[in-house]
Amino acid sequence: MTQETKGRLTTRTMAMPADTNPSGDIFGGWVLAQMDIAAGICASQRAQQRVVTVAVEGMSFIRPVKVGDILGVYTDVAEVGKTSMKIHVEAWVRRGQIGLREKVTEAIFKFVALDDDGNSTPVPEKNQLPDYAVEEFTL
Repeated sequence: MTQETKGRLTTRTMAMPADTNPSGDIFGGWVLAQMDIAAGICASQRAQQRVVTVAVEGMSFIRPVKVGDILGVYTDVAEVGKTSMKIHVEAWVRRGQIGLREKVTEAIFKFVALDDDGNSTPVPEKNQLPDYAVEEFTL
């Protein structure tokens, strides 16, 4: 049975030797950083403005990431509040660059939209987004 990804591919990168712990596994913090980058891209595109990460909910590592794995991060807008958004993020690897795809972790990242002065500001309603931005999101 093949698992399906939730969301759209937002970033892709290769795990390198410099990102490993002494056992040869990629540091969890490196994976978390890649997920935060992808979630930030998704959130800022939805908000059409500056956003910051305020929380990460329920992250569990399912499988290790190894050197040479291609890490693909998928994002999906899960919820939009007045000034905040929850972005569902899944990290998958392709083993040996062409091998099987496996989910390695997932989490919910919470973002807040900010104005130019760094104060929270409302996230636009979907009907207020430019046409090019609307097709990207389900919410």
